[in-house]
Amino acid sequence: MANYKPDLSCQNKFIPINFAEQILPGTFEYALCYIVENKLDSSGFDAWYNNDKTGAAAYPPSVMLKIILLGYAHDFISSRRIAKACEHNILFMSVSGDIQPHYTSIAGFVAKMHEQIEPLFTQVLMICDEEDLIGRNMFAIDGCKLKSNTSKYSFIFIIR
Repeated sequence: MANYKPDLSCQNKFIPINFAEQILPGTFEYALCYIVENKLDSSGFDAWYNNDKTGAAAYPPSVMLKIILLGYAHDFISSRRIAKACEHNILFMSVSGDIQPHYTSIAGFVAKMHEQIEPLFTQVLMICDEEDLIGRNMFAIDGCKLKSNTSKYSFIFIIR
């Protein structure tokens, strides 16, 4: 009988992780962190937080933006799934600096800060234009929601 080494895929292992090394240049996560930290004007969030003398420390808006946008990019539209990813997914841990906000904090940020978040999308488009990432042929944003009788996770391919 053949002798094989054991499969340890179900075994837990403690590994030291440097979060800065997990975000590699050229990836979406790297671009997201760079744009949010260096290019976006997030001063609109500072007026909302008035906790310099009283109250608990708030999560930085830049971190909240990064994890929310990363979650949306990975099709995590639920604040619970984003919060769970911040606890278990190494990319989310790296992007957030291992800050693990509760799902109510994520949902509250999106709900309360929508007026501050909306202008950031225009800024992102302008940054993409400066970097020649937009083809200038046609760009359209449509927020129209149409009813459908299929799941967004199911795809049917017809081969003829």
